[in-house]
Amino acid sequence: MHLVFLYGPPAAGKYTVARLLAAETGYALFHNHLVVDAVAAVFPFGSESFVRLREDFWMKSFEAAAREERSLIFTFQPEGSVAPDFAGRVADLVRGAGGKVTFVHLTLSREEQVARVDNADRAKFGKLRDVVLLKALQDEFTACERAMPTPDLTIDTARVPPEEAAAMIRAVL
Repeated sequence: MHLVFLYGPPAAGKYTVARLLAAETGYALFHNHLVVDAVAAVFPFGSESFVRLREDFWMKSFEAAAREERSLIFTFQPEGSVAPDFAGRVADLVRGAGGKVTFVHLTLSREEQVARVDNADRAKFGKLRDVVLLKALQDEFTACERAMPTPDLTIDTARVPPEEAAAMIRAVL
């Protein structure tokens, strides 16, 4: 089992790059908002039940994929409601089951995030689209990214188009 753990700030193109990579590799795409949206339908974002159930769903999905040797791409935005050691625990779980983890950090300047965040395509998954809220949370997002494991690859998506980013990731798998 191979887990591509694709992370970065809002509007960095995680879903876009992950879709392309999934099409090229055949890996399943486990997009962050699938779980976030499901749990948020019942519990407010950030509430105790939301945080617990979201992580339980993520971890059980990784565990089952590792057990069944199903490779996947996971998109993730580090933020304050997620435990700082989450990514490390995911890596330990996958590696403990004999799998491999590749951490890919997509980066984007704050200015470029502001320029992209209100794009209409972000509404599809209920993603952050409010520029004022983004600006208020950018320091938190940056601090949370620092807690992530050292990436195997870092890509600035303002400089690298999605197709090229997917090819770069595929080259390190």
